[in-house]
Amino acid sequence: MSDLDNAPEATDATDTTDSRVASAAPASEDQRSSHRVLTMAGGCFWCLDAVYRRIRGVTSVESGYTGSDWPNPTYESVCSGRTGHAEAVRVGFDESVVGADLILDLFFTGHDPTTLNRQGHDVGTQYRSALFPADAADQELYRSAIRRNQENWADPIVTTIEPLGTWYPAEDFHQDFYSNRPDVGYCHVIITPKLAKVRQRYSEWLVEPSENVGLS
Repeated sequence: MSDLDNAPEATDATDTTDSRVASAAPASEDQRSSHRVLTMAGGCFWCLDAVYRRIRGVTSVESGYTGSDWPNPTYESVCSGRTGHAEAVRVGFDESVVGADLILDLFFTGHDPTTLNRQGHDVGTQYRSALFPADAADQELYRSAIRRNQENWADPIVTTIEPLGTWYPAEDFHQDFYSNRPDVGYCHVIITPKLAKVRQRYSEWLVEPSENVGLS
């Protein structure tokens, strides 16, 4: 992804929340109790973004940067590798429809968790495999998922569990990239095969984003 010629040059932003956070009607108590958010990094965020937007029960997907104290990261600075951030996705989902275990099994299917700081030709700490717990329950959930999914990989899983820290939404250009930029070669060569792998294992869970009624 880092060699994409037509990606726009990132610009500094002192406020990362104003135009990137969508307002929504207040959720009911039942909706809040069944809603959960997990933050995960597994290579280029375009890939996991494309996977989760096609899963029934997912209510929101946002690509962004986390895993570092460096303030106000941009795509350009993160791709340089000097900020320490990971390209990540924040996935909201309705646990009455899809469970957290499945969300994490999809994570371990949608990227290679056995390669350190690398996914294919995308190399650097910004492409690391990492999970970011919001609380102790998330941390135990992540540990369990790593143990469970190790059975599917011959090599050791190198996914790290790291402090969540500040979440910075990525620039609008990167949100739902696969759907919005189907002409880009990276989508055909990298993302489409990942989706095919997910579809092979979890076909009953996949829907097109336009048909994913809960997705905001």
